[in-house]
Amino acid sequence: MAYPIAYQLYSSRNFPPLFDQFPKLKAMGYDGIEPWLPAYEKNPSEFRRALDDAGLKCFGFHMPLAGLVNEPQRYIEIAQTLGATYLIPPYVAAEERRPTAQYWRELGEKLATGAEAAAKHGLAVAWHNHDFEFVPLDDGTRPIDHIFEAGGEGVKFEIDCGWIVRAGADPAAELKRFADRIVAIQTKDTAPLGTKDDDGWRATGDGIIDWAALVPLFRQTKADHIVTEHDNPSDWSQFASRSIAHIKALGL
Repeated sequence: MAYPIAYQLYSSRNFPPLFDQFPKLKAMGYDGIEPWLPAYEKNPSEFRRALDDAGLKCFGFHMPLAGLVNEPQRYIEIAQTLGATYLIPPYVAAEERRPTAQYWRELGEKLATGAEAAAKHGLAVAWHNHDFEFVPLDDGTRPIDHIFEAGGEGVKFEIDCGWIVRAGADPAAELKRFADRIVAIQTKDTAPLGTKDDDGWRATGDGIIDWAALVPLFRQTKADHIVTEHDNPSDWSQFASRSIAHIKALGL
């Protein structure tokens, strides 16, 4: 099975105008765009038209956790406008985090409440990880496990393999652990730790992650699409084209 492949638009935030990139991404072979806030916020209908004009889809979009908690209906309506299935909170700022199991369990419960509201409309909520969720707390437990245990089966997972490596964890182990929860896979790649250029990120296949070894594990998850992302590329087009070429060469 060939997975649909989306491009995380955050990768291009420093290279406007963003809509001009859509036809180029389609020509590279991308099937969709995964937008981040605020790219779609001002006018979701206009964003949808730009996608439609380029022949691209939106499988899911990144959104603030606070939006899911305080304005769930607003973001459900945005999902419906964009044609997206997944509402994806991706982050909590460092100043908001607390080093306790209770804090992370409460976060999971917030996701579960949002997921319940989304499910009534045929939508789903998926958490997107960074590195901090895989760093053990003082008691040896991990935030990521508390999030999903408290969130229950209704909270899905967009797994970011690059951030897992940055955290010192093993993406193969996490793909296995959360296989039944993973609905999207970000093939973010990283250079050896300590690399400074492009903040140490790389196009998929140009870094240190052994993607060929992970492909069989991808297929054991419930992922229905793949997403490329680079947090700070010096050349968005080169990143986008090299990444999708490597993914397709892997038979994904």
